[in-house]
Amino acid sequence: MQDISKILLAFVQLFLQYVWVANLFFIIVIIMIEKKNPLYTILWIFLLTLVPYVGFFIYLFFGLTFKKKRVANKIYKIKKLRSRKDVSKSDNKELKRWKGLITYLEMSTDNHISSNNDIQVYFTGEEFFPELKKEIANAKKIINMEYFIFQFDGIGKEIADLLIKKANEGVEVNLIIDGVNLANFKLKRYFKNTGVNLYLFFRTYIPLFNVRINYRDHRKVTIIDNRVAFVGGMNIGDEYLGKGKIGYWRDTSVKIYGDIVSSFEKEFYFSLSIVKNKYLRDEKISNEISLKYEEEDNVYMQVISSGPNYEFPAIRDNYIKLIQEARKSVFIQTPYFVPDDLLLDTLKSAVLSGIDVKIMIPNKADHPFIYWINQYYVAELLRLGANIYRYENGFIHSKTILVDEEVVSVGTCNFDYRSFYLNFEINLNIYNKDVANSFKIQYYKDIAISKKLTFNDFKRRSIFTKVKESVCRLLSPIF
Repeated sequence: MQDISKILLAFVQLFLQYVWVANLFFIIVIIMIEKKNPLYTILWIFLLTLVPYVGFFIYLFFGLTFKKKRVANKIYKIKKLRSRKDVSKSDNKELKRWKGLITYLEMSTDNHISSNNDIQVYFTGEEFFPELKKEIANAKKIINMEYFIFQFDGIGKEIADLLIKKANEGVEVNLIIDGVNLANFKLKRYFKNTGVNLYLFFRTYIPLFNVRINYRDHRKVTIIDNRVAFVGGMNIGDEYLGKGKIGYWRDTSVKIYGDIVSSFEKEFYFSLSIVKNKYLRDEKISNEISLKYEEEDNVYMQVISSGPNYEFPAIRDNYIKLIQEARKSVFIQTPYFVPDDLLLDTLKSAVLSGIDVKIMIPNKADHPFIYWINQYYVAELLRLGANIYRYENGFIHSKTILVDEEVVSVGTCNFDYRSFYLNFEINLNIYNKDVANSFKIQYYKDIAISKKLTFNDFKRRSIFTKVKESVCRLLSPIF
């Protein structure tokens, strides 16, 4: 025992003596290889030089980024950048308006637009989970699930038991969960020898100790029999039923039928390729048309994926191009509003152009510092005349943008640096006025239980509050 203490003491002394060498190496990597945004470069250099010991660990866990030689990027390189459909030939006039956006998303993510689809929208966990359980129970061949959080609580255990039941019936069950969640250790034991294939995305062997903790699988997707898919903001957990500490939870998820399901299936196997560190070929993806619809009922949809290894921040660019094309209105719901400079400037330009910009953020925050970061950025837009609302009925976790009551983007991506550049995310663009109208109706229902903020209120903030907002904003890339 005494020998171990001596070894630990020697290690600590060595670390304290030579930490500047490691920090110098990190600084060289930041400047010469990572080539971060100048603001973030200065922030990291500041932390590594002025608070070297703390800065070392912060950068080790939160600063390292994916580059060309990383595992995920090796898989990404296989995805071909090409356009597969000329929307200019479509008879849909509304679709022609978004030709540039659609083509960009096809070129950057290799996900083409699809028309043979239908959709159902869920605005609460009470609506969502019964439908999810029903579709899992009806599975005949394969269940593929990918979630940021899968809690081992009431609803989590219900779904876990259902997955085990389906595996015992001969259904192939694949479940990918982000590797940092503490509940994973319980799930791993629970699923052992059950037939459920559980995979941890960048798994950690010691709770919360993972140098890749910054690169989270933030997706929430279920695909069943290449027939139906679910995507949105809801993870698997009781808090999405309003049973957590934060109270009522307002979120948005959708169920999709049709050809678009194959795009979700392709993205799932892309994630599984990263987990297994080998490329799973397209033969894994079914080419069957899942369901046929009458022409007048068709809903145009397009999947958008992004991650730290992607060449382009496609979901962020999707938001920017949607806002740039807006003629009348932009409605946003997000729990975390931390736009980068380009997205913020795009929103400012929209406000100054007379576009009705509405942004809804939570009154409560589920993470430290987020409340103050949100405050900082909405103040910038309030000053110019944007309509900002704080959702008062619990917590709003919905991640949606509605433009001109024509196009909706819904999925897992928040309006923040982490979702744009660090997390693996997935969204769905829906080019349909009827679907857009259902989101509009819900948005105004949410406004009815929200508080509209005024710039006069913000002007009366104390100096201490403004300092907290500014400091939190500076540290926002970390959180």
